[in-house]
Amino acid sequence: MEYLNGYPDTTVAQVARMRDQAQLGPWLLRKYPQGHDVRSDKALFNYLQSLRQAYLQNAPQLSKAVYDSKLQTVANALGTHARIGRVQGAQLKSRREIRIASVFRQAPLPFLRMICVHELAHFRERDHDRAFYQLCCHLEPDYHQLEFEVRVYLTYLSDGSPALWEGTHIAA
Repeated sequence: MEYLNGYPDTTVAQVARMRDQAQLGPWLLRKYPQGHDVRSDKALFNYLQSLRQAYLQNAPQLSKAVYDSKLQTVANALGTHARIGRVQGAQLKSRREIRIASVFRQAPLPFLRMICVHELAHFRERDHDRAFYQLCCHLEPDYHQLEFEVRVYLTYLSDGSPALWEGTHIAA
């Protein structure tokens, strides 16, 4: 139950009970019956751009967005953001990149939105402090509930269970 560290013991016990009774998958599928259509890196880039344009118009431009299959196992993270500076002549050019763990390629749209919002919030707030989480909640009002449910899904997957929304998606 490593993904639920920091949650109250009663909550962790309830999730453990559901896991032991093989109820996590059915519970998640009832709550989120379908996956999404943001499957390619180009679609992910466009999705992030639309979120940035709607909520963070003054934030720096996004240069690249990709699904990364190695992200969760290598960096122990679900998404990363990077600011890459390059010197071109006398100017310093800055690029912003976001990498999202490929587990979100087959997930419901609210899960993808939560991780995208988290990474976009880093464009304004560097640290995971109060201002950062306030911005996350401004971009996605159900941010904390979705973060918990993503952790429940990761707990479900950590037992070797199959992805729930693989091959199921809705039309864009």
